[in-house]
Amino acid sequence: MVFAALISWIMTVSAGLYLLVIWLIEYDISAPGGAVTRLPRTVISGHGLLASSGLLVWIGYLIVDRDMLAWIALATLVAVGLLGLTMLGRWIVVRRALGAAMRARPRDVFAPARAAAPAESHFPVPVVVAHGVLAFSTVALVLLTVLGVGGS
Repeated sequence: MVFAALISWIMTVSAGLYLLVIWLIEYDISAPGGAVTRLPRTVISGHGLLASSGLLVWIGYLIVDRDMLAWIALATLVAVGLLGLTMLGRWIVVRRALGAAMRARPRDVFAPARAAAPAESHFPVPVVVAHGVLAFSTVALVLLTVLGVGGS
């Protein structure tokens, strides 16, 4: 179970890094069609740093087998999850607003180019869904490990 959690966590971080790269590439409010992001840099940074440091704590738990490290990793995941849910809520608002802008001008071929699109509007929906599903699995696997289900 501990190694399944590790693999799930690594896959979740990989999907998150992919989304972060897209956000960094598209984050240019001075460009034509650029808009102010709805995802604060502090939330994005905190989410990524906490997730990465939690992964390091989990690796430490695998090495030294101290229960306290597993509990710290779980607490870190809870904080990461709350920040992730905050970003998900803001991302959904952006996606809906952009969709509404596109539906308002269905015959205009250049409407997507003129619509103000924040960086997070470029996130591929399947990657966001995969990131969320993997994150939920990681939390579940870490929780089961901490509770002693499946051995350590």
